[in-house]
Amino acid sequence: MKDISPQLQNQIAQYQQLQNQLQVLASQRMQLEAKLREVEGTLEELNKLTGETPIYKSIGMLLVRQDDREGLKKELEEHKETLTIRVKSLQKQEKALSERYEDLATKIQAALGTSPAAAEGN
Repeated sequence: MKDISPQLQNQIAQYQQLQNQLQVLASQRMQLEAKLREVEGTLEELNKLTGETPIYKSIGMLLVRQDDREGLKKELEEHKETLTIRVKSLQKQEKALSERYEDLATKIQAALGTSPAAAEGN
């Protein structure tokens, strides 16, 4: 096996850091997407309810009756919008990191003299 230059060692370390960052971003995005689906489901159910059905809002460990339906809808819509923006932001970050990750993988493989197909088979 060839001796690995300090520059290549640095690239490999960066590659591993990018891999970890991508995993963290993917996890965060999935959590936010789950929250977004929950808010969307809540809004759907809220729209199905009649005016006589009491609505409660969870505040910490308490359930508090919510008489202001329109205020609650507005609050949920704002939360949905915020979550949507955050998910899109994470998707952009993931895309940018993925591109850097792939570029670095290509450079490392070239430095090691391996083809991408051979590296994937390992």
